[in-house]
Parts: sequence; structure tokens; C-alpha cells
Amino acid sequence: MASGGQTFPPQKQETQPGKEHAMDPTPHHSSQDYKPANKLRGKVALVTGGDSGIGRAVCHCFALEGATVAFTYVKSQEEKDAQDTLELLRQAKAPDAKDPMAVPTDLGFDDNCKKVVDEVVNSYGRIDILVNNAAEQHALKHMKEGSSIINTTSVNAYKGNAKLLDYTATKGAIVAFTRGLALQLVERGIRVNGVAPGPIWTPLIPASFTEEECANFGKQVPMKRAGQPIEVAPSYVFLASIPESSYITGQVIHPNGGTIVNA
Repeated sequence: MASGGQTFPPQKQETQPGKEHAMDPTPHHSSQDYKPANKLRGKVALVTGGDSGIGRAVCHCFALEGATVAFTYVKSQEEKDAQDTLELLRQAKAPDAKDPMAVPTDLGFDDNCKKVVDEVVNSYGRIDILVNNAAEQHALKHMKEGSSIINTTSVNAYKGNAKLLDYTATKGAIVAFTRGLALQLVERGIRVNGVAPGPIWTPLIPASFTEEECANFGKQVPMKRAGQPIEVAPSYVFLASIPESSYITGQVIHPNGGTIVNA
């Protein structure tokens, strides 16, 4: 995964958020170079949008690190990807972790967010790590001191993007939300941080761009290539684990292929 100008085969998916199993090549959610070290043993993690892309890689790394993992996905649209991820997590599950859980839901509705949290807490008793990879949750009352919230934003929040203005604006809001929530929860001992990936090869890419744009995706960054989900997921592991990141809150990590953001 060194620097170099890789090219993807031209491809296009007609609906968002896209399907991982239909991509060529499929994104890398794991690597033989990743060495688990029980960083999250005994923890319970909830990852929204965990069926594919960065979310799948995060779920997999969390499971390898010993966490019990639950993730959400969009029913019918992401069924196969969700089942593939669930099987992946079952294979990676630590002996003392509980079985992973895939929760179908539309997080665009407030009640659904609450139902997801209730379902996870009813099954596992609590939530120690919350990854807002798709939308906000209502999990705070189930989180205690030492818990971690990690929000997914984007390099576009820092450098801007004229073609993706709405997307860029929402990602900027997530940065502000991360900083504000970190200050709000610091006295409760709950840390809040973010990850701002650059161009990463996920199902959103063929579902959003033209075939030509897809073929050359990622070449604009200094490394001259797109990143893979497994190159982003360790940032989430770092921010979720103690003592590795116990003195970090209100911050954003930038796995973006060398783009300088000065923030």
C-alpha cells in the first residue's frame, strides 16, 4: 500500500450508499500487517453504518481487539454486505466476547436511533464505544466514565469541495459537533474525537462518481492513490483504546494520503 498511482476499473452503481460486494476490486477491510493486542478486550462497541467500507473495517478491527461489536445497516439495500460483515465478525470474535449483532434500521428517524441503542444495551448491558459513522445516536445515558465517542468526518471539511457542497457542509458540522460535545462531556470522563479520512475506496465512490472519476479516484493526493478502509480503521482503534488515547479529546485524526489541512 505504498505511494503510487493505482487505477481502478471504470465502474458505476446507480443507487447510494452503494454495495461493497459489487465493487471491482472490493475494498480491503483487513491486512496481515495488522497485529491485534487486546486493546478493546471486554468493551462493547456500536458502529453505525458498519456493513461496508470504513465501517466494516472498524468493526473487524474492534472484534480482533476483543470487543463485542454491534453495527447498523440499511435493510434490503445492504443485506448481503451486512451478512458478509456479520460472518467476518463471528470469525474474528474473541473467546470472551459476545456474539456480534447486525441491526437493520434507517437512522434518519429519531425513534429508530433510540431503538438501536435500546436493542444493543438490552443485549450487552452497556455501550463503551460509539462510532458515529452514519448518523447521531442517543447512547449517552448508557455510557460511563472511560467511554469513547468517535465521529466520522472528512478531509472535505477542512479543504472544501466545490462539487460536493452539501456533503462538505455536513462534515464541517461534524467537526464542530465533535469539539463541542467533547467539552460538554469532559467532566463525565467521556472522550469525543473524530476521524477525517481522505479519498478511501468504499461503496460510496462508484455510487457517487462517473466511471472516469472512479477510475482515477484518489490520484489527487500526495500519495497519488486512494486509501483502503483498513488504513483508516486503526485510527478508530487508537481513539477507542486506553491508555493509548486517554489524554485526547476534541481532536480529529487525518488519514488522508498526505493532504495538509493545518487543523
